[in-house]
Amino acid sequence: ITMKINKLPLIVLYGMLLSIFMIAGCAGPKLYSINMYYDAYQADIPAHIKNSDKNADFSISVAEFSDIRKIDDDLVIGRVIESNSVNVLIVPKNMKATKAISTGIKQYLKEAGYKVSENMEPWNLKEESIPKGDSQILVGGNIEELEIYCRKDLLTNAYTSSIKLNIVFADMTKGRILYNTTVESAYSTEHVLFSENILAEQLDIVLADAIEKLFDD
Repeated sequence: ITMKINKLPLIVLYGMLLSIFMIAGCAGPKLYSINMYYDAYQADIPAHIKNSDKNADFSISVAEFSDIRKIDDDLVIGRVIESNSVNVLIVPKNMKATKAISTGIKQYLKEAGYKVSENMEPWNLKEESIPKGDSQILVGGNIEELEIYCRKDLLTNAYTSSIKLNIVFADMTKGRILYNTTVESAYSTEHVLFSENILAEQLDIVLADAIEKLFDD
């Protein structure tokens, strides 16, 4: 009888621990984090965009983009609707979206043969605040829309991504705005699997499409 009384608390303790582990296993993540990346090596750069040897010294600076989306937290770049209808936010893993987009444009210009300044100039897109520098051209812009959305289901997962950028080109030597344009892209797909890598791939697709549309005109 004494042995049974001594074992009872241990049985209760094991039961409590098992319940905790089961609850923890059912709980989803509080956040998803993904890398946003543009691979310029895969770009099909038009011949009229490629820099010739005659303009080898032509230099371009790219400003860090500004995020003007109407959201409470500009770190958030999307959300996942879990199969139990819980919303989980998506945030960047290593680099904010403002820098990731600017870095993508820099990589495209480098791949096209241009000399690109390593400095990321701050600029609010106003003509009177064009910074002085060694480059001839400055590229800056605003993020108007940016989102990766996923709805998880038992059989498949629906992914939707979108981006809209307002981009401005300026003459740094003369201190005047040359060109203002807007590019946007959207993509939807379904996948039987779910992962942060797949989330990132969807966002990378629209980022690449937007950057390449910018220079296709």
